[in-house]
Amino acid sequence: MFDDDHASKALGLELLEAADGRALTRMRVTHEMVNGHSIAHGGYVFLLADTAFACACNSHGPVTVAAGAQITFLTPVHEGDVLYARAVERHTRGRGGIYDTTVFRGGPDSETVAEFRGHSRSVESRKDGEA
Repeated sequence: MFDDDHASKALGLELLEAADGRALTRMRVTHEMVNGHSIAHGGYVFLLADTAFACACNSHGPVTVAAGAQITFLTPVHEGDVLYARAVERHTRGRGGIYDTTVFRGGPDSETVAEFRGHSRSVESRKDGEA
């Protein structure tokens, strides 16, 4: 799935690992991602977390999309910061799932800058391979 994620790749996101309901992504905050307060626009932090979430919930095989998500920003992020997002499956049942993603500055398991919770839903693929 990540191989065809043109939006994430265009922003320099990298998928470092994905398997068994887990994923780890990385992104460097560029000048173009900074808002008028000289901090990273929250949409980019959300995108990083959302990409990790998507890779984690699609690691099982069926096409899975977001049914909803929320994020809490804990501390500002700045140009040049390298962010990591680690997504972990918390619960699945039927076609739905809950995933938690922690966004770190500087490396996995370092300073937490945001917490994200995503709700997934498995869907049937179209005949052309799209959800």
